Amino acid sequence: MRVLLITPPMVQFNTAYPAVPVLAGFLRDKGHEVAQEDLSLGLALRLFSPVGLSAVERALRGKFKGRRRPASVRHLLQHAPRIRATVADAVLFLQGRAPDLASQLAAPASLPEGSRFEALRGLVEGEAVDVVARHRASLFLDEIADAVREGLDDRFELARYGERLSTTGDFESLHRALSGRRSLVDRWIDEEAETVWRRHQPRVVGITVPFPGTLYGALRIARRMKALDPRLATVLGGGFVNTELRELSDPRVFDYVDFVTLDDGERPLLALIDHLRDPTAPLLRTFAREGDRVVWRTDPALHDIPLRDAGTPTYDGLPLDRYLSLFEMLNPMHRLWSDGRWNKLTIAHGCYWKKCTFCDVTLDYIGRYDLASADLLVDRIEAIVAETGQSGFHFVDEAAPPAGLRALAKRLIARNVVITWWGNIRFEKSFTPELTELLARSGCIAISGGLEVASDRLLELIKKGVTVEQVARVTRAFTQAGIMVHAYLMYGFPTETTQETIDSLERVRQLFAAECLQSAFWHRFAATAHSPIGRHPDRFGIRLHALPAGAPFRFARNDLAFDDPTGTDHDALGVGLRRALYNYMLGLGLDHDVRRWFSTNEPRVPDDRARGGRRGKRTVHVPATTVPPHFIARALRQS
Repeated sequence: MRVLLITPPMVQFNTAYPAVPVLAGFLRDKGHEVAQEDLSLGLALRLFSPVGLSAVERALRGKFKGRRRPASVRHLLQHAPRIRATVADAVLFLQGRAPDLASQLAAPASLPEGSRFEALRGLVEGEAVDVVARHRASLFLDEIADAVREGLDDRFELARYGERLSTTGDFESLHRALSGRRSLVDRWIDEEAETVWRRHQPRVVGITVPFPGTLYGALRIARRMKALDPRLATVLGGGFVNTELRELSDPRVFDYVDFVTLDDGERPLLALIDHLRDPTAPLLRTFAREGDRVVWRTDPALHDIPLRDAGTPTYDGLPLDRYLSLFEMLNPMHRLWSDGRWNKLTIAHGCYWKKCTFCDVTLDYIGRYDLASADLLVDRIEAIVAETGQSGFHFVDEAAPPAGLRALAKRLIARNVVITWWGNIRFEKSFTPELTELLARSGCIAISGGLEVASDRLLELIKKGVTVEQVARVTRAFTQAGIMVHAYLMYGFPTETTQETIDSLERVRQLFAAECLQSAFWHRFAATAHSPIGRHPDRFGIRLHALPAGAPFRFARNDLAFDDPTGTDHDALGVGLRRALYNYMLGLGLDHDVRRWFSTNEPRVPDDRARGGRRGKRTVHVPATTVPPHFIARALRQS
C-alpha cells in the first residue's frame, strides 16, 4: 500500500523536521512503499523565487492601489525589480550551492536593505565573510516574508502559518478560515498539495502536525488531496495533536481528515494500514468519525515499538541540497536551530527524570523512557551519514541521559566514527569536567538545557533537581571543554514575584559574564493540562479559570488560563527580559545594572501567551536585585 508522509507549512527550512524521516524509515523496514515530502520547504522555495515574487508584487499592487502601504510593503514594491533579480542568488547561496557569492552578498550595497538591516549596523565587524553573507541573505528573505504578512496574509510567518487559529480551543476559527476566501499563500499550499499527490498517487497520506502553526496547512493539504481522490485515507499525528487534541470530539475535523492518531506513530500507522486492508483489524489510539460523532478506537493488545526496533530514519526522497540555512542572529549557539543541515536522531525515548512540575510528564512522549544501546545508535549514525553525505547530528531527546551519552561517546571514538553533534540535557551534576571533555572528543559542539527560573526556591517547586550554583558549575565544565551552552528560561511561574524575576535575570547576567552561557531564550510560563501544575493547581497556589457552563472542550485543550494571587505583572516584565538576553547574546551590556532593560514607561507588548489585559503605556516598578554581585563567581570557585 503506497504511503505518502508530509511535513506541512510552516516548520523550518535548514533541515527536515524529524517525524517524517523517522516514520518513513520504520515503514520501509516493514516492507511498505513510502514516499516523503516537505511542503514547508516547498512553499518557502515557491515564495523566494522570481515567479513567486512577481505574484506577490501583483497582489500587493492590487490590494494597496490608492491606499497607504505598510513600510515593508513600500520597501518591496519600491525595490521589486532588484529583489526579483537578487532572490535566486540569495537562495542558492543559503542552500550552500553557490559559495562563491559570499563576498558579493556580504557587501553593504549588494541587497536592498529595509528596516531589519538597521540592527546590523556595527555588529558584523570581525565576522567571517561567509557568516556576514548568510546573515544578510537571511534578513533579505525575512523582509520579503514581512511584506507578505503585513500586506497579504497576517497569518503568515516563516516558522508558522495560521498559528492563532489553532490556539483558540475550538474548531470554529479554523473552519471559517479554511472555508473562506483563499489568500495567495493558501492557493500555493493547495497547488503544492496537488503536485505531490499527482507525483506519488498514494493510498494513505500521513501528515505530521508538530506545532500549532502547522495545523492549518495540514488540513488544507488533506482536504485538497481528498478532493482529488475521495478514496484516499488521510491521517494526522504529531506533537500538537498528541498534546492538544486528546479530548477531540468536534466531528467537523473529519470533514478534512479521516483519522487522528495519538502518541508515537509507528504502531498506530501499522494498525491503520492493516485496518484499511481489512476493516475488522483493530486500530490503536485513533480517532475517527462514525455518523455525526467522533469515536475512539484502540486495542490494548497492540503495543508500541521499542526504540531498538524503530529502524533508522531515512532522508531518501527529500531534496537535501535545497534546504536553506537562515539565521537572524549572529550568536553562533543561538543560530544552530536554523543554520546548517542536521541529521536528527533520538538517543532515548522519553525523559529519564520526568519529575518537572511544568512538563507533560503524564504523556507518553515524556513518561515512557526507553534507551537505545550505544552500538545500535552508532550503526544508525553510520547508515544516515552514508545515505545523506552529512555528518552533523542533532539529538532531539527531551533530555539525553548522561550514562547514555557517555556510552555513545565511547563507542563513537572506539569505532572511529567522526561526527559533529549537539543535543538537549539536564544540567545535572553527572556532567563532570571529565565527561564533558569526553563528549567534546566525540564531536559534541553544543548543548541546551533548562535552567527555567534561576531561583532555588522556584527550582525546588519545579522539582528540577538542580540549583543555580550547580548549573553554573556544569555549564562552566561544558564551556571549558569547548562546548557551547544554551539555557531555556521561563518567567511567570506560579507565585513568582517581581523581585524573583529580577534576581533571576541578575543570575543569568552573571552566567553570561562568566562565559557559562553563550545563548538563552526566555519563555512565558503556561500551565498545561497534562502537567502536575495543570492537574493539581492548588498545590502551586493558583486557581484555574472555570469553563463556561455547558462548554466542554470539543477540539484543542492544553494551555490553561489561571489566576496567580501573587499579582506579578509578567507581561510587562517580558519585554525587558527579552531585551536583556538579546544584548547578552551579542556580548553587550554585561556590566550594566539589570534595571536598565526595563523602561518605566514601556509600551505594553503582551506575550503570545498573554490573555487579556489593557494595552498602551504603563508604569512598571523594577526593584534593585538582591543577588550578590559575585554570586556565580563564588559558586565556580567552590567547584
